[in-house]
Amino acid sequence: MTEQQPWLIDTHAHLDHGQFDHDREEVISRAHEEGIRYILTVGCDLESSRRNLEIAGKHPFIYAAVGVHPHDAAQLDEKALTQLRTWIQEGSKVVAVGEIGLDFYRDRCPRDIQRQAFRQQIRLARELKKPIIVHDRDAHAEVLQILTEEKAVEVGGVVHCFSGDLAMARACIEMGFLISFPGSITYPKNEEVRDLIRQIPVDHFLVETDCPYLAPQPRRGKRNEPALVRHTAATIADIKGLSLQDVCRVTNLNASKLFGIGEADQASRIAYPIRDALYLNITNRCTNSCAFCAKFKDFTVKGHGLQLDHEPSSEEIIAAIGDPAGYSEIVFCGYGEPLIRLETVKEVAAWLKARGAKVRINTDGQANLVHGRDVLPELRGLVDAISVSLNAADAETYQRICHSQFGLPAYEGVKNFLREAPAHIPSVTASAVAMPGIDMQACEAVARELGVDFRARPYNDLG
Repeated sequence: MTEQQPWLIDTHAHLDHGQFDHDREEVISRAHEEGIRYILTVGCDLESSRRNLEIAGKHPFIYAAVGVHPHDAAQLDEKALTQLRTWIQEGSKVVAVGEIGLDFYRDRCPRDIQRQAFRQQIRLARELKKPIIVHDRDAHAEVLQILTEEKAVEVGGVVHCFSGDLAMARACIEMGFLISFPGSITYPKNEEVRDLIRQIPVDHFLVETDCPYLAPQPRRGKRNEPALVRHTAATIADIKGLSLQDVCRVTNLNASKLFGIGEADQASRIAYPIRDALYLNITNRCTNSCAFCAKFKDFTVKGHGLQLDHEPSSEEIIAAIGDPAGYSEIVFCGYGEPLIRLETVKEVAAWLKARGAKVRINTDGQANLVHGRDVLPELRGLVDAISVSLNAADAETYQRICHSQFGLPAYEGVKNFLREAPAHIPSVTASAVAMPGIDMQACEAVARELGVDFRARPYNDLG
C-alpha cells in the first residue's frame, strides 16, 4: 500500500471458500499489504461458519459472521440453532449473524423453509444482540416484510450485494440498515445500480468483495479477493464526486459502528477535508434550528465528528489548517453558523488570503441581524465566495422550516444580505435544501430576482 492509500474494511468475504484452499494465507497477506485493515468473513452454513471461525482465530484483523444462507435453510434445525448460539456466545470474533435471508432467484430451498430460517436467525440475533447480514435475491418485498415483522431494527444490519431499487434502499435506510455494494458496480452495463448510488447518501454504505465472487471489472471473470475491494470504493467515489479518502472514511466508520470492527475516530474536528476542499468547524451555535439539520441526530459529516467541546481560537483554527496550499478552497462551514464569530472569521480569512488561499463562507445570511450592522463591507477582500441558505420562497415557509431566533423578519434579513453581498464578495450563491414541500423553482426565482446564483442542495446528504 502506498502512503496515499487510505485503509479499508472488506465487510463481506468468504475466506473459507474452496477456491482459497491452495493460497489462503497469501490472499490474506496480500489484503493486509494493500491496506485492507480488517476483513469480515461470512458463513453460509454450519461448516463454512466453523471454518471462518478458525480463520478469524488465526488472524487478529479478521472477524467472522455465522449463519445459514437461504440455499441451505433446510439445515437450520434446533441443533443447528444451538450451535450458532454457542459460537456467538463463546466467540469474541463473532460480530454478526449471517448471511441469512431469502433467495427467490435460484430457489435452491423451498421458500417456506427459507422464510422460517430467516425469521429464526433474526430472532437469534435479537436474543444475542448481534447485527444481521442479509442476503436478498428477487425477494425484496418479503425481505422487508420479515425484517419489519421480526423487529430486526432492534439489532440493525446490512443488506449485502444490494440489488433492490431506490424505494427498497430508502426503506432499508429508514429501518436503520446499511446497504453494501460489491465489485459488480464496476461492470459497464450496471448503470442502474450506479444511478441508485447517485441518489443515496454515502453515509449509508458499506463496501465488500463477496469474494471469491464478483471480481471488479479489471479482474472480471477471475477469482475475487479482499485486496480488490478498493476498486468498489473508488467507483463509489467517482460516482458521488467524492475522494477515495472520503468513501473509505465513511464506510470504515459505518463498519465500526455496526460490527465493532476497527477504530471509530470521532474526535472533534476543527478542520476536516472533503473532496479537495478543507472545511472549518468553528462553532456549533446557530441562529436557526432547521428541521432538516442533521446535528439534532448525529454530529457526523462524511465520517468526521463535528461536535466541539469548545469554540476554537483563531490560533487553534490556523494550527488545524496547517498548510492551506493543497486545497482548492477553505470553507467556513461546520455544524454551526460561522458568522456568529465574525471577528474570528475575519482574522483567519486574512491569514488564509495572505497565503493565497481561496476562501468561502457557508452561512444562514443572518449576520447583519446578529451584529446589528452591515457586516458585508468587513468581508471585502477576505472572502472569495459566499453561499447563503435561502431555503424558502417566502417568510412563512422559511420560519416554519428554519425556526430562526429572529422570527418572521429573518427571511427579509436573509434576502437583504443576498441582495447586498455581490457589492462586496465576488461570488454569491443562494441555496435551498430540496426537502419535501419546498418549491425549488420558486426559490430559484427569488435568487434570480436578488441577482445571485442558485444551487439546490440534496436533502439528507451533507458535505
